Amino acid sequence: MFAIIETGGKQYKVSEGDVIFVEKLGVEEGEKITFDRVLAVSGADGVKVGAPTVSGATVTANVVKNGKAKKIYVMTYKPKKNEKRKLGHRQPYTKVQIEKIAL
Repeated sequence: MFAIIETGGKQYKVSEGDVIFVEKLGVEEGEKITFDRVLAVSGADGVKVGAPTVSGATVTANVVKNGKAKKIYVMTYKPKKNEKRKLGHRQPYTKVQIEKIAL
């Protein structure tokens, strides 16, 4: 059984027990969160696809960790002008473990 959920402007294909990294959510570690934007659900009775979401379908997950990804560096450079700039960015994320997919 799997589901396709939408959170943070992205779509994720999840099954029970999966651990995924999503855009940062405003919840503490150890709390439970429910995703109600379920786009599709596959079960024993086939695949249900929503338009745009499947009504009544929810995915429950446990928040494992809030953190930041590895630092990426962005360099801007203009030739012949002696103009350089180096920027760093660390994207915040929330690590969640999928517990239950309900129809």
